[in-house]
Amino acid sequence: MDIRIERTTRPSELPSAAELAFGRVFSDHMFRLRYEVGRGWHDPVIVPRAPLSLDPASSVLQYGQSVFEGLKAHRLPNGKTALFRPDIHARRFRASARRLTLPEVDESDFVESVSQLVRVDDAFVPTAAGTSLYLRPTIIGTEGFLGVRPSRTAEYFVIASAVGPYWQSGRKPLRIWLETELVRAAPGGSGAAKFGGNYAASLLAAERAKARGFDQVLWTNAVGHSVVEEIGTMNVFVRLGDTVVTPPLDGTILPGVTRDCILVLLREWGIRVEERVVGVDEIQRAATSGNLVEMFGSGTAAVIAPIGRLGSERGETTIGGGPEGEITRRLYETLRDIQSGATEDWHGWLVPM
Repeated sequence: MDIRIERTTRPSELPSAAELAFGRVFSDHMFRLRYEVGRGWHDPVIVPRAPLSLDPASSVLQYGQSVFEGLKAHRLPNGKTALFRPDIHARRFRASARRLTLPEVDESDFVESVSQLVRVDDAFVPTAAGTSLYLRPTIIGTEGFLGVRPSRTAEYFVIASAVGPYWQSGRKPLRIWLETELVRAAPGGSGAAKFGGNYAASLLAAERAKARGFDQVLWTNAVGHSVVEEIGTMNVFVRLGDTVVTPPLDGTILPGVTRDCILVLLREWGIRVEERVVGVDEIQRAATSGNLVEMFGSGTAAVIAPIGRLGSERGETTIGGGPEGEITRRLYETLRDIQSGATEDWHGWLVPM
């Protein structure tokens, strides 16, 4: 792409690491690319960050036609910046757009748009431990009409936010509520797409869990609520004895990039790992027998989130005695060190800028 760059005349300063609450501090610029049926994607540009102008009848507002991604740029010890697995995010972004009948962005254009924005806003890539520049590529339907069909126009844009550690008050095991009434996704639905509507639909369950004193929900399947699927907006892993188990990618679960990293690392370490259905009763039996050793969630924002207690209508279960598990901690520290450049990246997951 031949990207035109218009730099801001009023650059802002990056706050201290202590002020970097997640998703609150935005960089000065944004990438924009427009689409029309018959013309395709056109006019790539990086401009000062500003509000979008949308028709009130645009399909993103009326019919929720929108998908997004979330990836990070990290400051390395040599002062340079690197993206973490942008190619995987690009492929998932295309798959999400396909599911929502939005125009797909070529994977190389996705990586180039994100890379160029990071270069322009390099001053917003923080240097403190546990910090990064979080990037949010998004496609929205922009055609103004009232009628249920795919939008003939769209916009792809990328914004960036300097973020501190996800755990601002320190990492601690989460309390999770087993959700057996509301549903996140169903077979044949949009659960595997990073689609704004999936997240909007999850808010009520999360708020109800917090009202009970829990941090998030553990979603179960739509029919029967007998097997677990995801934790909040994260993939879930359960250690049963010496085996780590995670639900399979059956179309209802988001194919997490961090999830993929975990599977690679566990297999390299010689730890038995299975991608299979995990039953609610199986977890309860393991807890009773002492075979429920660890549980954790994984995602771009939190990386690895330890789970200490699991609550349900049956009562509350302590997992592995409560503290963060051994494998959970090892995965978190390994991924954090790879992303920050503190250890050698044998897998080529970091893409230097």
